[in-house]
Amino acid sequence: MVSNFHLPPVGYGPGSQPEDETLEYMPLPQDMRTFSAHIPEVEDDAALAPALTLMGRVAAAAGRVAQGGPADWFDLSGLDAANRRLVAETMGEGEVAMKLRGLPALRVQESVFAGIWVVSGAGVDAIEVATVPAQARARAFEPYRPQDTAPPGAGVVNAPALLAELSDKSRAFGGDLHVVNLTLLPHTEEDLAWLDARMGEGSVDILSRGYGNCRVRATAMPHVWRVQFFNSMDALILDTFEVTEMPEVALAAPEDLADSAGRLRDVLEAVR
Repeated sequence: MVSNFHLPPVGYGPGSQPEDETLEYMPLPQDMRTFSAHIPEVEDDAALAPALTLMGRVAAAAGRVAQGGPADWFDLSGLDAANRRLVAETMGEGEVAMKLRGLPALRVQESVFAGIWVVSGAGVDAIEVATVPAQARARAFEPYRPQDTAPPGAGVVNAPALLAELSDKSRAFGGDLHVVNLTLLPHTEEDLAWLDARMGEGSVDILSRGYGNCRVRATAMPHVWRVQFFNSMDALILDTFEVTEMPEVALAAPEDLADSAGRLRDVLEAVR
């Protein structure tokens, strides 16, 4: 007689696993920056009135720029140390930082309020309210490392075709975005090295931090940017050239500016 009863497989069920064994999980992405309101402590409103008044004007400017108004610039050099310190504490540091080469060299740090940028350099200490700082647009493709004219060498296979495509899109640029995704295209290490030399390097470097990093570098070819995305382990996951006026990852959207205007007003009301 054949029985329909089947013994359970060995090694399963309660008590089958060691009690002291711990589960191993894959590491999750870390260090994502998110906004959390920081309310500075103000003991003397009268003494810090210049900083509070200026930041009120910055909030109003953010609202105007969000509605399509022109960018606005606020000189901080006239503030005393206490007022300047209050501005720095309120602004904090956001996700996007820029290095602008030229005279004067400028460091741009987005505040925790998107679209409100702190611009510093020799003789420059200011806040600019804009989708992106004006000097980042103006200086982008000024050659810091000129384009090389060396012909392809050994191992260079697909880069000449990519260079021809980028050169054509650069010359004919009319405002439409064009992306060359190196991650999806076959290429050799020699291709990338030769292409990098032929594109040269512009005067603007941008770093956007979130889950991992996005590194944006202007080339010396007009309207062409190198945009690279890295995961939280700093491994390159997307490598592209973008033919555009300014990569979207570096821009503050109108809704971001409107949100920044409201959040900055809330902070100032809490301080007062």
